[in-house]
Amino acid sequence: MAINKNHEFEELDGVKCAIVEKNASQQRVDFLKPLLEFNKYTVVVVTSPPPKAAAPATPAATDAPVPTPPATFTIGVTDVTFNPTNAIFGRLLKTYNGHIVTLAYWQQKETVSRDNVPYFSKK
Repeated sequence: MAINKNHEFEELDGVKCAIVEKNASQQRVDFLKPLLEFNKYTVVVVTSPPPKAAAPATPAATDAPVPTPPATFTIGVTDVTFNPTNAIFGRLLKTYNGHIVTLAYWQQKETVSRDNVPYFSKK
């Protein structure tokens, strides 16, 4: 069982894994998997189960086509001590060019991780 919500782990494809992200898109998997593998983690990606469909409110609603939700994935690493929050704010992950992975880079808001100074050292 997880210590808290930020440190989840479960079995993915028969391997106990620390959960990095749930319900991730294919684009997110394509970003995180190589980044984590570059940082020497063994990554396991499985398809997330589809969300449970709600019962139709009216009989007429059953005639409408039901759109299929996009495929989502659960990303995990085999190191069960891995915690994404600690890895980012503890400055434990590096990019391909040697820079520290920042929160903005992790969230894909920036394409280049430019911050080499800890947030608490900025003036």
